[in-house]
Amino acid sequence: MGRTFPLFPQRASTAAGQVDALFFFLVAVSVFFVVLIFGLIAYFSVRYRQRTGHERGEPTRTSIGLEITWTGIPMALTVVMFVWGVKLFFNAYSPPPGAMEVFVVAKQWMWKFQHPEGRREINELHVPLGQPIQLTMISEDVIHDLFVPAFRTKMDVLPGRYSTVWFQATRTGTYHLFCSQYCGTEHSKMGGWVHVMEPADYAKWLSGAGANEPLEVAGARLFTQLGCITCHQPNGTGRGPSLVGAFGRTVKLTTGETLVANEDYVRMMVLTPGVKVVAGYQPIMPTFKGLVSEEGLQQLVAYIKSLGKEEGAKTP
Repeated sequence: MGRTFPLFPQRASTAAGQVDALFFFLVAVSVFFVVLIFGLIAYFSVRYRQRTGHERGEPTRTSIGLEITWTGIPMALTVVMFVWGVKLFFNAYSPPPGAMEVFVVAKQWMWKFQHPEGRREINELHVPLGQPIQLTMISEDVIHDLFVPAFRTKMDVLPGRYSTVWFQATRTGTYHLFCSQYCGTEHSKMGGWVHVMEPADYAKWLSGAGANEPLEVAGARLFTQLGCITCHQPNGTGRGPSLVGAFGRTVKLTTGETLVANEDYVRMMVLTPGVKVVAGYQPIMPTFKGLVSEEGLQQLVAYIKSLGKEEGAKTP
């Protein structure tokens, strides 16, 4: 029975054991206090029951030590749970340096994955064993949620905004992928598989038939096709700011505000450029809403990320 219907899914990522440890701790604390409280209720109801119609209980006396004890212990346990949970939260949503970025587009009712080398998949994701994988995700329609039980990985995928989560697989195999946010009539069919492969096998799969051009190459071509290159000159002499080394830097706006040029910033400037205008430039950039798909936006993000990071770091 345990093999065909396991109580818990496999542990197949570096985070799975940590998440399970916190879960078991919470369950143990909850069970302990449930048993303790209901046990005391049963004991007191028998021990101090009324025996005669005229019997009266003795006056109660307060104990400061007892008050401090039953307040301090739950507080200490709650602080431990909070700190432990916060640590796991920040770990889950802070990809390590060097993580391989895979772009994900959710759509009723399918998952579309695009590898940095350009390989595309639908409802299947192939990843190498032991390599941190960063998923940069967005939805084309409604709210979805990517959930891989074996990795203890779960994250909402939102329309109009990128979300990020990461995992590092520790066991080869094939693992279920689900949408855990109700997203329409065929929500239950929105699933897929994650295939964890040995690095050598993954390299063979990646170089096999059907491989496409790298994301930044496709993004560079789209950048030219849309005419972006006419205004965003590398030397900064165009009508728009240079994008060399711009990704990840702090940008000052005409309103005096500042923000970081991340994935959401690039997406916003392509679709609604008039909302946030870079200081020193006129709001003349047209919108490309309806002209660029979510996949195209991800290609542009990859291209802008690749633009002269070393040169950008030297630019004042």
